[in-house]
Amino acid sequence: MAQPSNPYAAPSSQVADVSQADGDFVPGGHSVPSGNAWQWIVDGFGLFKRSPGIWILNLFILFILMVVLAVIPIVGGVALLLLLPVFGGGLMLGCDAVMRDEPLEVGHLFAGFRDKVGQLILVGVLYLVGSIVIGLIAGVLIGASVFGAVFSGGNVGASAATLMLGLLVALGLSVPLVMAMWFAPALIVFHDLKPMDALTQSFQGCLKNIVPFLVYGIITFVIGMLASIPAGLGWLIWGPTLIGSIYAGYRDIFLQSN
Repeated sequence: MAQPSNPYAAPSSQVADVSQADGDFVPGGHSVPSGNAWQWIVDGFGLFKRSPGIWILNLFILFILMVVLAVIPIVGGVALLLLLPVFGGGLMLGCDAVMRDEPLEVGHLFAGFRDKVGQLILVGVLYLVGSIVIGLIAGVLIGASVFGAVFSGGNVGASAATLMLGLLVALGLSVPLVMAMWFAPALIVFHDLKPMDALTQSFQGCLKNIVPFLVYGIITFVIGMLASIPAGLGWLIWGPTLIGSIYAGYRDIFLQSN
């Protein structure tokens, strides 16, 4: 008698290196027109439309897992940062399956745990370290502003300037970190890059396309705000679309058609 399949198990089929089927891998990526930023979103929505129910279910499961981890003091927050690249890698595999007209499964959300989990977690470790360093730098500057306000005889202007400087430094350092993280899970699951190589090449790909990413950032911010208006229900569509747009951007920047 056949055993029932487990809908939460990682997909058993192996995912081929996409560069072999769809184009040559371009280390560090190549520049694309700024208008492609909108096409990434269109393509992401196209991936969502093919399997909307499973996409929403995967997003709901991921949200519940994130909430559960977030309420665990200290350990939960650390675990969340370490596991996000693993879930991200699985979702990239899910996008690839949908693009190939294969069924999207709940198991795709956990596919990163099946293979290359160590590399994906190490990406999370590096992201955590980077976030801590940025937090410490910003904390020193913000702490200096508070110290100045208390002990400098009420020089509020100078303290406010130091506080603003701390926030701007934190933002300025966070952008390169996000650029390094953006495509790292995809580069690992599809091209078996080492974590530092994946982070470096993700950063290079984003840097070469800084204008498209500025356009992309503006569009995603506006859509994200609109999606949040009806009690956040718009994120049931926008969340999977955003994930699909990351996959579309990866293919556009890092694959060169044969």
